[in-house]
Amino acid sequence: MKEPALGMIEYKSVAKGIYSCDAMVKKAPVRIIETHPVCPGKYLTIICGEVADVEEAMKAGIETGRDMVIADLFLPHVHRSVIPAVAGATKIEKFGSVGIIESFSAANCVQAADIAAKATPILLVEIRLCNGLGGKGYFVMTGELADVEDSLEAAKLFIKKEGMLAGCELIPSPHPDLIDKGLYW
Repeated sequence: MKEPALGMIEYKSVAKGIYSCDAMVKKAPVRIIETHPVCPGKYLTIICGEVADVEEAMKAGIETGRDMVIADLFLPHVHRSVIPAVAGATKIEKFGSVGIIESFSAANCVQAADIAAKATPILLVEIRLCNGLGGKGYFVMTGELADVEDSLEAAKLFIKKEGMLAGCELIPSPHPDLIDKGLYW
């Protein structure tokens, strides 16, 4: 895998988030997946790269962000499908059963998606974070019914333990219009 690590920092301040993102990419050769304001008035930065580089960049982001850091996440060996799902670049050839997890925390959402992807051979369709969601996050997965059930359970257990579960649903046989018009653009 070219980029085996993912880092994410959520800030209380847009100005501090922009400043810290600049410090992160100056500290180490990482790739910015997303960096932008999110509702309600916060800022989110997601980076990826080699493990040591992401770790160094995260330290710089947390150090410069100080008391403006709301949450941070460092996944040193992220599942290969997480980065494309966050970036909105996942291509799904065939949908099966669908599982959806919604979290009150963007960081917990990404970590739960990683757990789900590592639990069984499901495919992550997308990971949506913060914007238009009141600061929440959700992810959608597809695959064989038993795999989706098992991955959904693994992700749900993690998010419930963290006290951040906002919703969890399983659709064993989604209608084609839901796939075309609701899940996959």
